Order: sequence, then structure tokens, then C-alpha cells
Amino acid sequence: MNTPPAVVHGFWDTIAPWTPWLVGSGIALGLASMVLIPWLIIRMPADYFVAPRKPRLRSTMMHSLIWVARNLLGILLVLLGAILLFLPGQGLLTMLLGLGISTFPGKYRLERAIIRRRAIYDSINWIRRRYDRGPIVYPARDGSASPPTPEHNEPER
Repeated sequence: MNTPPAVVHGFWDTIAPWTPWLVGSGIALGLASMVLIPWLIIRMPADYFVAPRKPRLRSTMMHSLIWVARNLLGILLVLLGAILLFLPGQGLLTMLLGLGISTFPGKYRLERAIIRRRAIYDSINWIRRRYDRGPIVYPARDGSASPPTPEHNEPER
């Protein structure tokens, strides 16, 4: 009978005490993403990815604390989304939400590149249809709304 190498036994011995926590957190994250992600997606304006926005930076202490908190939450959601790619949950949508909350150079270009992926675009609009919300306006490569004709409004595969 073949036995696993000692490295596998050592690895298992290392993570065995953490197994209940890992399983429990995977289940909790999956359930949380099933509730929070749709809730945020249905509240997102349909023109979110095509509307021109630039965050205003204010110099008060409260605004600085809010900016730090938003970016920390954004980073946490991006990391959580990366974990959810391997656990039950909506990993890519969680990562997109984390990007949406945070503020950094190139953010809008990155968000638009992600939303142009057909699976992401279709998933977001499927959730919005279930709650009687209009579809997200598909962004063209230059960030504007793409024409309403079907051949130009087709997301990337």
C-alpha cells in the first residue's frame, strides 16, 4: 500500500487544528457573500461603470479616517474575494465590490476591464433582473456607454 510522503503528513499535522476554523469561516464567508453581494449590486446605479467620477479629497481628519477605512475595507474584500475563488462564494464579485469601495489610481479603468468580462457582466445583470432592477450599462473601452446596438453591446468573452 502506498503511503503519502512525510511532507503531506507534516502539512496535515500543521493545519489539522485549524480545520474547524477554516471550514466554519468558509461557510460563513460563503453565506455572507450570498447576502451582501446581491444587496450591494441591486443598489448600484445602472450607470456606475460609465458615469464620470473623480473622488474629492478633503483635508479634514474625519474624511481622512473615512478614506483609510474605505480602503482597508476594499483591500479586505479583494483578499476575501481571492479566498472565495477557492471556497464556496462569489469570489470575483466580492473582488469587484472591494475595488468599488476603495480609491486608488487606475481604479475606474480596472473596474471597467473587469465588468467587460462576459461572466461578470451577465452575473451582475442576472442578480439585478431578479430584483427588478435595470441592467448595468455596458462600458466601452474608452469608458463611455457603448452604443445600444447588440453587436456593439456584446461583452468580451
